Amino acid sequence: MEKSEKCYVARVINWQGMSLVNVCDKELIGKTIRDGKVEICISPDYFKGETVSIEEALLLIKSSSVANLAGEKIVIEVIKAKLASEHAVKKVGKTPFLMIFKFVRL
Repeated sequence: MEKSEKCYVARVINWQGMSLVNVCDKELIGKTIRDGKVEICISPDYFKGETVSIEEALLLIKSSSVANLAGEKIVIEVIKAKLASEHAVKKVGKTPFLMIFKFVRL
């Protein structure tokens, strides 16, 4: 896979001066992840936006207030870029999920 290949789907939501970015591995869109009683739908309504490369996804995540990430590829890349700790990753089944909250002093 080439770095500039567009393997991720990103949706940016701006609300009250904050930026929330949802990024997931492209192949997860429309899938439901299950693990016991836990079920998470990777809904196109929530996640689907622009198809982006890893470089574009990392720029969106760096500039966001909150990042909501789903999928092995994006989570691995974010950890490699040192934007989050592997200890913050939660899995549902075999699928990793990661949320990043950036707190600022007022």
